Amino acid sequence: MKTYETVTIVKPQLSDGEVAAFTDKAKAFIVSAGGEVVSEEKLGRRRFTHDINKNREGFYLYLKFKAEGTFIKDWAENMKLNQNVLRSAVMKTGEPKAGPAKTKAAKTPAAA
Repeated sequence: MKTYETVTIVKPQLSDGEVAAFTDKAKAFIVSAGGEVVSEEKLGRRRFTHDINKNREGFYLYLKFKAEGTFIKDWAENMKLNQNVLRSAVMKTGEPKAGPAKTKAAKTPAAA
């Protein structure tokens, strides 16, 4: 399984209870697909620089989870069909590789 991060923006008209219910459903969706939720953070309501679907602000939700790569397509489809979601983006986290960093070998001057 790979580690992913997602930021989802939901409509600002939702109450805190509705946002909590949305978060629980999102986490349950990840777990039902065999994934694991690593962390979650509610970033709160923020104002946009431009309108998104006639909304000037939205509630930001951050989730970090582990899942198979095929799950991401299902996640995107689920978020697209949910009427409370304004935007959602998923990013694969880059795990640092162990070992020494590669360096270029120094060029030696050609013998004359």
